[in-house]
Amino acid sequence: MAQATTTQNQPPKSKGSTQRSIVIIGSLFFIFGFVTWLNSVLIPYLKMASELNNFEAYLVAFASYISYFVMAIPSAWVLQRTGFKKGMTLGLVVMAVGALIFIPAALSRTYGMFLFGLFVQGAGLALLQSAANPYITILGPIESAAKRISIMGICNKLAGALAPIIFGAILLKNMDALEARLLTLGAVEKAAALDTLSERVIMPYVIMAIVLVGLGILIYFSALPEIETDTEDESVAAANKDKKSIFQFPNLLMGTLAMFVYVGVEVIAGDTVISYARNAQNIPTDIAKYFTTYTLIAMIVGYLVGTVTIPKFISQEKAMQISGILGVSLGLCAIFTDGYISVLFISLLGLANALVFPAIWPLSLVGLGRFTKIGSSFLIMALAGGAIIPPLYGYLADAWNPQSAYWIIIPCYVYIWFFAAKGHKRAKNDDKMTGIEPETVI
Repeated sequence: MAQATTTQNQPPKSKGSTQRSIVIIGSLFFIFGFVTWLNSVLIPYLKMASELNNFEAYLVAFASYISYFVMAIPSAWVLQRTGFKKGMTLGLVVMAVGALIFIPAALSRTYGMFLFGLFVQGAGLALLQSAANPYITILGPIESAAKRISIMGICNKLAGALAPIIFGAILLKNMDALEARLLTLGAVEKAAALDTLSERVIMPYVIMAIVLVGLGILIYFSALPEIETDTEDESVAAANKDKKSIFQFPNLLMGTLAMFVYVGVEVIAGDTVISYARNAQNIPTDIAKYFTTYTLIAMIVGYLVGTVTIPKFISQEKAMQISGILGVSLGLCAIFTDGYISVLFISLLGLANALVFPAIWPLSLVGLGRFTKIGSSFLIMALAGGAIIPPLYGYLADAWNPQSAYWIIIPCYVYIWFFAAKGHKRAKNDDKMTGIEPETVI
């Protein structure tokens, strides 16, 4: 079987250069994870500090992830002009600005300002992800892209596992006792106690802003090489010669929807589990605050499996099919059990989620050639699933109950299985008409 395209670019030529690039991008994925998974702590923290219901509290996820939809196309425009490295630096600076917005938000205890700070941080993350995800995807052979992204995922989820422990110890300290005490206070005393609670967030976010700016400076002066994505090798160019629009790539369009539902269930698994444990299963906060960490540990285990098995023992699409089936199974178990067991099934969704994100990128971007940057922007826009699906879960939690609300994840995992089993193969059918066999690169 003749090889089709193995790269769509001109990656760094030396092994040492590639390894250094992986280390640098790995540090960025660590930052992604740390900032993103803070939401699991911010949701119960701001729910109390700002006196919110479930739907209002899950607007934390909405503000964080809707920025991907808003900023993805502008991010592609920025990257076209700055290149990957300068774009990553700019993204880190924008994230630092978002962190600093938390200072006036905390001092005034204004929930809308907290959401604005999260949106600005999300805008920086959108720019970073628009650069880093396609960069690591095309840094080497496409058939091992899921393995490289799995390594990035380990960095991401290791940070995500640490974030709720570190910030939970600060923001959720003595939360149960404070919640009980608030019931005994008058309006003035209650407002003062909530103001004090709100101010807990200031110092951690000041430190975060300093770290982000420092990392941005390091990236700017690093030896991270640029990768050209606007040129195509001969086989990709032949396949794309009549293609004028990104909408002519069905694997990308179906992959975009897969990314949308995947991010929704990933955020639900990590960001709802603490509140679910506290409010629905009556688990003390000092114990509940660790369940997001368990979710991310499960994801790390999944990523480690991916680095060992993909593509040597299992293909990217087969791993994604298994993930979809596992997600449905664990979701149903969480719905039909109670107590610690039910909560642990939600945390175990991390195992089902781990290999979905690494597989969606190569399955969606294969064959795009000069359309790669705009195609990656579509996938970044799809991260808005984390803005839409978790608040829907919050709405259902208010309307039904937090446990029954988890029915929302079942059709999402069914579609993930469908994309891996059948949806992405529509690109193969199109390419066979041009004589290209993309099976060799997936």
